[in-house]
Amino acid sequence: MKRIRNFSIIAHIDHGKSTLADRLLEKTGALSPRELKEQVLDTMDLEREKGITIKAQTVRLRYQSKSQGEYFLNLIDTPGHVDFSYEVSRSLAACEGALLVIDSSQGIEAQTLANTYLAIENNLAIIPIVNKIDLSQANPELTLEQLENIIGIKKEEAILASAKKGTGVDDVFKRIITCIPPPQGDPEAPLKALLFDSWFDSYRGVVILVRVFDGVVRIGAQIELMANRTFHEVEEVGFLTPKPKTVDRLSAGEVGYMIAGIKGLSHARVGDTITEKNRPTTLALPGFKETKSMVFCGMFPAGESSVQNLRKALEKLRLNDFSFQYEPENSSALGLGFRCGFLGLLHQEIIQERLEREFDLSLITTAPSVSFRVTRNDGKVLEVHNPSQLPSANEIKKIEEPVIEALILTPNKYLGAVLKLLESRRGEQKKMEYVSSQRIFLTYILPLNEIVFDFYNNLKSISQGYASMDYEFGGYREAPLVKLDILINREAVDAFSLVIHKDKAYLIGRALVGKLRKLIPRQQFEVSLQAVLGKRVIAKETIKSYRKDVLAKLYGGDYTRKMKLLEKQKTGKKRMKKVGRVEIPQEAFLALLKIK
Repeated sequence: MKRIRNFSIIAHIDHGKSTLADRLLEKTGALSPRELKEQVLDTMDLEREKGITIKAQTVRLRYQSKSQGEYFLNLIDTPGHVDFSYEVSRSLAACEGALLVIDSSQGIEAQTLANTYLAIENNLAIIPIVNKIDLSQANPELTLEQLENIIGIKKEEAILASAKKGTGVDDVFKRIITCIPPPQGDPEAPLKALLFDSWFDSYRGVVILVRVFDGVVRIGAQIELMANRTFHEVEEVGFLTPKPKTVDRLSAGEVGYMIAGIKGLSHARVGDTITEKNRPTTLALPGFKETKSMVFCGMFPAGESSVQNLRKALEKLRLNDFSFQYEPENSSALGLGFRCGFLGLLHQEIIQERLEREFDLSLITTAPSVSFRVTRNDGKVLEVHNPSQLPSANEIKKIEEPVIEALILTPNKYLGAVLKLLESRRGEQKKMEYVSSQRIFLTYILPLNEIVFDFYNNLKSISQGYASMDYEFGGYREAPLVKLDILINREAVDAFSLVIHKDKAYLIGRALVGKLRKLIPRQQFEVSLQAVLGKRVIAKETIKSYRKDVLAKLYGGDYTRKMKLLEKQKTGKKRMKKVGRVEIPQEAFLALLKIK
């Protein structure tokens, strides 16, 4: 165990985490020059395009120190977005140290702080690395000052590096060996291992990544997954280099993978504790919790895609991502589809893009919403994921909405605009502090419902891209919420229903029917659009009908002939309105996302 070091790399998006991992792999010869490519550990096209890590990876490196001999370094990569913060916390729980990467051209950002706090909570040794010092706009001196003033780490402890050029990477290895403590554990004790990641293999079943804290796991051992109380026999153990390499056993302090004939990811949940069936440990490792969907939207097939193809695609995708859920949904406007739940907005975007790319589907996606907790007059508590499931207003005692604690870092010249945006989204200021002469750190309580549309884009545009945000879930809070329905020809279209704050209902209702009037094409009959709260119409628009000139064939004659033809046309229009169906284009469903 004295020769093992378990560490992770944490950073804000696009600060050079994956590039540093590439250099560590290159320096230790984990891959041949022919196998090396940029962002080796980012295996998905989406990860490369967006510059973020979606699926965490693990790799065991053999490092030869000139003075101290050989060391085994277990690099446990972490996902790079706030939506996956639970997975980040479990990956950090499997480590003794963390490399904190900061971009010297951008300085400390909100997610840098959030990840640092997570590392401190897990009692990790932190090695700060000021990256990208080779860039012309780099300002390492300012970044070092921020490191000392904001986080409280002495600037002398930081390593100045350029992961792209390989500068400072040798210093990183030396600091990993000297600063990160070796793992502690008793190989003779009952098995206690943390499951910190898993994925599905079509041929072998579920592959799980584990960090062994106590005991030994061998091939043929009977193990128990403590959260599920399920038992399995270990078929294979090994570690990733990053290619899989089988071994006879994994002992205390080691990180590796395990295959045990587990059929579905629902049995191998991140954060679970693995122990022996015959000699179980008394206490499970702390920190396990069920992943919970925070953002919901409806997905419906469009064009030539069928609901059967969408169902098959969702089933396949869920084999490798247990954190999103789906259930069948029938919409009067869009037909058969699925109501899907996601960890956050980025997670929703990734799943939607994967469905369209990997399975060649064309989708209509409804506006994202959050889950509400509704207490009825009889005391029964419901969890509502879809506005159409909300009981009528006279049955509701109270509605609670999810809130988040947002951490926002902004340059002081954009402070006024950022505060105005936060106040317009019903934000409550918790804390505001200057972390340097130029930057301000804001802590706000915000309703999640207010940030699911365009909050992040607005924050970036008003700060010219300089403000950054991170958040964590803060529970539920009672609020005066109402259900806004949109009626088209007096029929409610469930895909347009919204649960919103009552003070904003009139403005949003008016904006939405105004937008729909422009997007829904004219019909042969007049179409009325209404925004409704309960039974009260708060906004109305009318789409005028096409009108054929029935008088064109007349060239004179009595006035009553004209009136007779116009009355006949009027009767026909009324009859058409009863049986006519309004075709709603896909752009109309996206209108919700674009309302200012």
